[in-house]
Amino acid sequence: MTHHTDTNQPIASERSTVTDAPKKKLIEVSLPLEAINAEASREKSIRHGHPSTLHLYWARRPLAAARAVLFAQLVDDPSSRPDEFPTVEAQDAERARLHALLEKLVVWENSNDEALLRQAREEIRKSNNGDLPAVLDPFAGGGAIPLEAQRLGLEAHASDLNPLAVLINKALIEIPPKFRDRAPVFPKAAGTRNAWQFAEGMAEDVRAYGEWMRDEAQRRIGDLYPKVVAPGGTEHTVIAWIWARTVRSPNPANPIEVPLVKSWWLSKKKGKEAWVYASVVNGSVQYEVRHDPHGPQGDADGTVGRKGGFAVGDGTPMSLNYIREEGRAGRMGAQLIAVVAETPRSRLYVSASPLQSEAATVARPENVPDGKIGYYPRDIKTQTYGMTEWADLFTNRQLVALTTLSDLVAEARERVLRDAVVAGLMPGPSLEDGGTGAEAYADAVATYLALGVSRTTDYSSNLCSWHNTGEKMRNVFGRQAIPMAWDYTESNPFSSSSGNFLGQVEWVAKALAKSPHSGAGIATQADAAARQYSGFVISTDPPYYDNIGYSDLSDFFYVWLRRTLGTIQPKAVATLQTPKMEELVANPYRHDGRSGAERFFIDGFNAVFAKVREGANSSVPLTVYYAYKQQDASGEGTSSTGWHTLLGGLIEAGWEITATWPMRSEMSSRMMSQAKNALASSIVLACRPRPLDAPATTRRAFVATLKQELPVALRTLMQGAIAPVDLAQAAIGPGISVFSRYSRVREADGSDMTVRDALLLVNATLDEVIGEQESDFDSDTRFAVKWYRQYGWGQDTAGIADQLARSSDTSIGALERGGIFEAKGGKARLLPPAQLEGAWDAAADERVSVWEATVRLAAVMAKDGADKVAELLPSVQTRVNLDAVKELGFLLFHEAEKKKDTKDAILFNGLVSAWGDVNEQARKYASTPRSSQQAFDFDEDED
Repeated sequence: MTHHTDTNQPIASERSTVTDAPKKKLIEVSLPLEAINAEASREKSIRHGHPSTLHLYWARRPLAAARAVLFAQLVDDPSSRPDEFPTVEAQDAERARLHALLEKLVVWENSNDEALLRQAREEIRKSNNGDLPAVLDPFAGGGAIPLEAQRLGLEAHASDLNPLAVLINKALIEIPPKFRDRAPVFPKAAGTRNAWQFAEGMAEDVRAYGEWMRDEAQRRIGDLYPKVVAPGGTEHTVIAWIWARTVRSPNPANPIEVPLVKSWWLSKKKGKEAWVYASVVNGSVQYEVRHDPHGPQGDADGTVGRKGGFAVGDGTPMSLNYIREEGRAGRMGAQLIAVVAETPRSRLYVSASPLQSEAATVARPENVPDGKIGYYPRDIKTQTYGMTEWADLFTNRQLVALTTLSDLVAEARERVLRDAVVAGLMPGPSLEDGGTGAEAYADAVATYLALGVSRTTDYSSNLCSWHNTGEKMRNVFGRQAIPMAWDYTESNPFSSSSGNFLGQVEWVAKALAKSPHSGAGIATQADAAARQYSGFVISTDPPYYDNIGYSDLSDFFYVWLRRTLGTIQPKAVATLQTPKMEELVANPYRHDGRSGAERFFIDGFNAVFAKVREGANSSVPLTVYYAYKQQDASGEGTSSTGWHTLLGGLIEAGWEITATWPMRSEMSSRMMSQAKNALASSIVLACRPRPLDAPATTRRAFVATLKQELPVALRTLMQGAIAPVDLAQAAIGPGISVFSRYSRVREADGSDMTVRDALLLVNATLDEVIGEQESDFDSDTRFAVKWYRQYGWGQDTAGIADQLARSSDTSIGALERGGIFEAKGGKARLLPPAQLEGAWDAAADERVSVWEATVRLAAVMAKDGADKVAELLPSVQTRVNLDAVKELGFLLFHEAEKKKDTKDAILFNGLVSAWGDVNEQARKYASTPRSSQQAFDFDEDED
């Protein structure tokens, strides 16, 4: 029998010992969010060896978040094991130990630390009857969740409707364990080291056979990529050809082919400026690369923009509609306007020559991938200009190169097979038939080489562009869309610069070499609404509403993968294109408009999670990621339709939400300092099946229960490792848990309360609970909070101050002696952080308030960092309760947020976010003999 488990923590003696209730997991009580989010943010800058570099996919979750969520989802919270941890103090200590382990676990450099991973697996076993449960992500996408399940030693199952996602997951979790610890088979490669661990040998083969492919392709088509000759006579390899699309000018008196150029600049680096000068000579446009800082500016830089363009020379205007019509009529051409070559020290920009133009004039290959581009005009712009086939997104020379490389994968596979047999592997079945011998190994290496070719398409399209400040090429998918490019960049697959083929193979090999060292993995193609879930632990990041059109975008890569792997992994690429109609995305172009798309999504989402509820492992909560967007919040502080749809869908499908955790991949202080919405980039929800006989309740009873339970849950959250900026989103968990435990909540008129109204009540209760903390503070602090709420650091009359002081059981004189307030000339104000200067010994101070300690410590944190704050805590602790200081930090952040005071929000968030580290360091300082005089000195520089 399944019982509701709420987020409150009664004292140990009051906790139920009923054995048939599922044990509360760590994720339902507390997480070291700041450490997790810090690693998720840092992960964005890690490239080499990161699994995301195996192949592009959209909206991947950070590995740190996926790893942390899985661990916390599977490990018992100490409060659910009162036999081992009978007191609150013992539970807090055990929770702190688990947090410390989790903080180490999420660090990127520890990803394959076997000693640490063994500790994590042991904790999971202890909480799951000695077993390591099987984990399933039915919307596996880019594979972060299944990969991290495998890393934790769990049997990882990944399924997705999209065959591109399935191939990526096979390459991440299914293939590497089959060939664990094997030496490479490429001739002489095995002897280059004594031992090959896990997938390192296969990664070395991917490099070696990829290099053979590059050399063979260059032998066959290298003449299509001539070098350039510099003014001094030296030859240089071209890294990029810069092209401009053209349309005929609508001026009948001057019908030139007009270049459509966004910017004429090739390089804006100081001292290395280069740009293209265009002029009309004898009825055609000529291009010359110039090297000086006085290039075109403003409207003169380029010929086309969002509203249309104009002709070089006479300035004849052209509307965007005219340009589109020319494209749809097949009258859009292209002209080479500049060439970029590599030198040992810099880029070399030269004017286009007839030799370079003629080298690109090749016939279109006959065996290009088939397929029309899906109609999704919000994210795919090319059809508007007549580019309706996937092959249209590549120049003829690019198509020759890509088809050559694609064909060479099959040839490379035959070489791998021959070399594997020589190396002693038995032939055996194919990879798709479960083999692990020579045939299967050849298929595996070919799969990774195919991913290298697929990666190359992102850098070998006529939608790539030139970055004139970074002096490099931009790939197609700079964001989750296929944009139109006016002037485009054609890369050289045989250069050593961005977009070259061997570079793409190296990215694949590095990601493969860093594969987890344990755990099995299975990736399958399946519709989430139709598959079975029996016995699985479920953690998933579903597609959300209409954020990304996965299938339409995936076909850019899939048509090439299907061409390349058709004889190697025929089952994996069986469909002509990725499935569209069943895809759980609210696509208005596919489902009879916006309302039809919304209905399709809601029905499909509810059906999936109702099916999950029928079969999933009942002893472990479900975890679901929601990709929060900044526009998901309205001015009233409540969230929009997307968020409500997710919560409503889960509740309707029979789930009770037991926790919500904000996960961010950008640090909150940076987001606030840039005046961005500081909402987390995603929210993770923990959910339990709601009993089928769950009772109904009334609005009044719901609000009463909310006010009874939310304060306890908030105190638990605030005592844990959560930043003030994340509190409001984390508080949704215990609030919506109360709402979702009931079968329905009736309004006064008999209607059902909506999720939107429930969230409004949760937010209102949060405000009340935080405000009620004031009664626990000393009188000076209560006064200061009231003044800050009304006036901030600003002034008002001394008379008002006197009235407020009396009502708070203090006086202006006492506040001035306490060093937090000043009143003179009939005016009064709080002393701002920057004015709390000079030496300060809390232990010897005549009057110390929680307010003074909090503001001083926050100021020191902002100026001198956590170590300086830690030095001061032992002295501060002799005068005020440090838990009260932290609570006031939460309160002041909350007030600053309501006032939209970014500076103060950052100040107080910074102090509370580092509270755990500061306390740990303070304990070390307290045990070290040192002077009792601690100074707050904001002016003197340290030597």
